[in-house]
Amino acid sequence: MTQISNNRETDISLGKAALIAGISLFVMVLTTPFAEFSIFPKLIDSENATKTAENIINNKHLFSVAIFLILLTLIADIVASWALYIFLKPVNKSLSLLTAWFRLIYTAMYFIALYNLLEILSIIKSIEYLKDTGIGQINDSILLQIKAFRVEGSFGLIIFGIYLILLGYLVYKANYIPKIFGVILIIAGLSWVIDKLSSFLFPEINTQFLFILTMSELIFMFWLLIKGSRIKTIE
Repeated sequence: MTQISNNRETDISLGKAALIAGISLFVMVLTTPFAEFSIFPKLIDSENATKTAENIINNKHLFSVAIFLILLTLIADIVASWALYIFLKPVNKSLSLLTAWFRLIYTAMYFIALYNLLEILSIIKSIEYLKDTGIGQINDSILLQIKAFRVEGSFGLIIFGIYLILLGYLVYKANYIPKIFGVILIIAGLSWVIDKLSSFLFPEINTQFLFILTMSELIFMFWLLIKGSRIKTIE
């Protein structure tokens, strides 16, 4: 048996890395769904620029909260990338590093997408802009920024899907993690890639049924928190 708590390159044991990764993923569970499924549906009507603009202008605080929640999610993504790299480094250090980079690239792409929402705040907070620009143009500009956020975010989720496939492979190869988690992570990654690519290449095909499969990382999160955090030794 090899003691894993005394790592020469880091003082973070695999158990602690699993706990940190699990907590980071849990933070995402608390932040992202609230922004995407509670706040945005109340404010955004993708078919009505005027209604969307009015909702956001009249609920600037709520819109700002959604942006802040997404920002927290992205910070948690960075922490999870680091923690999962440490946790899976014994399997294959080089591949674990590559996998972490894919998640970081996804996070960077989503940071860029988030800039579109910050631009909306800039628009509605600029009194001079509101005075000098027609209200119709303002409404169209706000909806355009939201659509840009969605499109850029979708490209990022393709990278995230590739990340999950790589993560699933590492998990499957690890002798200290049940192989079933590797399988479900690979399925989740394929689901993200197929769903987002089809929205660009074959928009007429409904792939919403794949959404439930993309949530498989949540199952792995519970294992990291409950079992992974207790790992003391590996074969």
